[in-house]
Amino acid sequence: MIILVINCGSSSVKYQLLDMKNDDEYSLLAKGIVEKIGLPEGRITHKPTGKDKFVSDLAIPDHTVGMKLVLDALVDPEHGVLSSFNDIDAVGHRIVQGADFFSESALVNEDVIKKIELCCDFAPLHNPAHLLGIRAMSEVLPSVPQVVTFDTAFHQTMEPYAYLYALPYEYYEKYRVRRYGAHGTSHQYVSGRAARLAGLDPQNCRIITCHIGNGSSVTAVRNGKCVDTSMGFTPLEGMIMGTRCGTIDANIVPYIMKKENLTPDEVTDVMNKKSGFLGLSGITSDARDLKAIADKGNEKAKVVFKKLTMDIAKLVGGYIAEMNGVDMIVFTAGIAENNAFIRTDVCEQFKFLGVKLDEYANEHTDGETIISTPDSSVIVAMIPTDEELVIARDTMHIVTALQ
Repeated sequence: MIILVINCGSSSVKYQLLDMKNDDEYSLLAKGIVEKIGLPEGRITHKPTGKDKFVSDLAIPDHTVGMKLVLDALVDPEHGVLSSFNDIDAVGHRIVQGADFFSESALVNEDVIKKIELCCDFAPLHNPAHLLGIRAMSEVLPSVPQVVTFDTAFHQTMEPYAYLYALPYEYYEKYRVRRYGAHGTSHQYVSGRAARLAGLDPQNCRIITCHIGNGSSVTAVRNGKCVDTSMGFTPLEGMIMGTRCGTIDANIVPYIMKKENLTPDEVTDVMNKKSGFLGLSGITSDARDLKAIADKGNEKAKVVFKKLTMDIAKLVGGYIAEMNGVDMIVFTAGIAENNAFIRTDVCEQFKFLGVKLDEYANEHTDGETIISTPDSSVIVAMIPTDEELVIARDTMHIVTALQ
C-alpha cells in the first residue's frame, strides 16, 4: 500500500511517501518539504530515493497549491517516483491536538473534522494548519481515504492525578482544561523501539523517553502505556524550548501583562514565540547556532544549555520516582540525537543511581545505539524518531479494514 504522510504547519507541508508491505516491511520512496506558503517566495525541496534532490523556488499562495506541488513532484517524469496520482492508496496526517476525543487514529469524516476544529483553541498554531492540509488533499485527491493520527492519543492512558490541574473542577468539565501532552506519536514509536533494542518485554518495563528538539517533552512509559508527560494543556508546558518558556510561575503572566500593558494574545505570543532559547540568550532559538556561541564563551548561551539539561534531569528524576524505578532512558529528536553533550550532562545527574555512559558509543552514535555500559544500572539509548512510520502504519491498518 502506497501511503502519503502529511505534516502541515501554518506555512509549510512536510511529507513522506512510503510503500507499506506490512508493519515491519516498507520502503521510503520520497520525502520533502514545501516552505513559505503564503509568502512571496516559496520553496519545495523534494528528495526521491535513489535520485537527485529537486529544489524549486516559486510563489505558493495556499496549502491547496502546496499539495498540488507535492503530488506533481511525485509523478514528475524526471524526479518523480510514481506513474500517476492513482498509485496513492491513502493519505495519513499528523494532528497535534485531539483532546480527549481521540485515543487512537481515525478515518477522516465530517465528525472527525468537527472535533479537530473544536481542538483549535488548544493548539492554535497547529490544528488550523492540519485542517488546511486535510481540506487541500480532499480537493486534490477527492477519492483517496485520509487518516488522522494524533500527538495526544498516546497520552490518553494517563490517570486523573497526572492529567488534572488543581483548578476548580468545573473548568475541566466546562472547558476541557487538563494535561493532553504532545509528541505522543514519537514517544510511542521510540519507547517501542527501545524495548526491542534492549531486549525488554514491552508489557513489563519502565521507559522514560526524552524528545528534545525545538519543541521538547519527556514521557514516562510503563508497560507500553503513557503514565505521565511534561507538556500540558498546550505544548507550552514543561522544559525550556526553542522559543517557549516551559513551566513558569503562573502569576508571572498577569504581572508582566500589567507591567508591559499586554493583552492576553500578546503575552501568549511572548511565552510561545519570544522566550525559551531565544528569550534567555537574546540571540537565537537555534540550538546549533547557540552551541557555537556557547563554545566561544557566551555566558547566556551556556546558561541556556545548563537549564535545558537540568530541566530534562528534573523531569526524568520525577518520573523515576513516579514509576518506582526505570529500566531504560531514551533520547530522541533533533537536539538530543545530534548533541552527545546533552545526553552526557543529563546522565551525569543519575550517576548516584549507577547510570554509566559508554563515552565512545555516546560520541559515535549511528542510528539506534545503546550508549550505556553493560554494568550500568539503567540502559540508556539514542533512537532516531520516526513519527511518519507510525502514521503510515496506522493509516495502512485503518484503510485495509475498509476493504
